[in-house]
Amino acid sequence: MRSLEILFVVAILMALAISMSATSPEHETSRFLSQKYDRVVLTCDKYPKICHVKGSDCCNNKCVKLSTDGFNCGKCGKKCSYGKICCEGKCVNPRTNEKHCGKCGNKCNTGTSCLYGMCSYA
Repeated sequence: MRSLEILFVVAILMALAISMSATSPEHETSRFLSQKYDRVVLTCDKYPKICHVKGSDCCNNKCVKLSTDGFNCGKCGKKCSYGKICCEGKCVNPRTNEKHCGKCGNKCNTGTSCLYGMCSYA
């Protein structure tokens, strides 16, 4: 019975020691968060050629693909309305567009129509 009591006290002390070591003071930050990285941030407003390397254009300091970006479709700042997607720089409805049925570039066969984003639905 005495050994059981000693074991219980040791277990409590170990749990207390672990919980005390796991908590840190509020003003102290971890080593991971306090590391500073000396890397250069390249933005396209200062270096516009960086976007051309990636095959995109610079809009609002970000490299975007004007042919597929729904917020910059065909030109910077042109947003596609709800339900439309940007394909080849134009806002299209993929539920009814026969050249972009369901997704960009999905062309329906001759004589079929696009309905609900599927060719030859009916």
